Amino acid sequence: MSEVSESVQRVTAALQAAGHPHAPVMLDGAARTAQEAADALGIVVGQIAKSIIFRRKSDDAAVLVVTSGDRRVDEKRVSALVGPIGRADADFVKSATGFTIGGVAPVGHTQAPVTLIDRELLRFDEIWAAAGHPHAVFRLRPQDLERLTGAPVADVVQAPKV
Repeated sequence: MSEVSESVQRVTAALQAAGHPHAPVMLDGAARTAQEAADALGIVVGQIAKSIIFRRKSDDAAVLVVTSGDRRVDEKRVSALVGPIGRADADFVKSATGFTIGGVAPVGHTQAPVTLIDRELLRFDEIWAAAGHPHAVFRLRPQDLERLTGAPVADVVQAPKV
């Protein structure tokens, strides 16, 4: 469990250093999916800020896309902004970010990723993001995400199915 607490502590320290008012909270059950997290928090799935990691083909950099829980990332749109990307396996995610899949936070990475924020998150006043562990989340506003990561807001998702 020390590895878990270490990654949550990294997120907590990053949030404190940035003056963020909301510390991570531990959920009773795992929130490995956006729907599980939304159910545990009593919110709609779109309010979950999913952290999706890709691997940039040109230099093996981690590319973090923070997207709304009810949307799917459009890899072509992301590639147009950062260069060609590919899928990242669990070992790459862990080595590049310091987090395991299901707990990747938008802050507190061991190496700063290339980050993009999904414009769809701006639909909400309040969102929740992973905090370094599948049971850990923290509350924020979409504007906080921009401030905490320094990342641009972009159109990076597929059009919603009607």
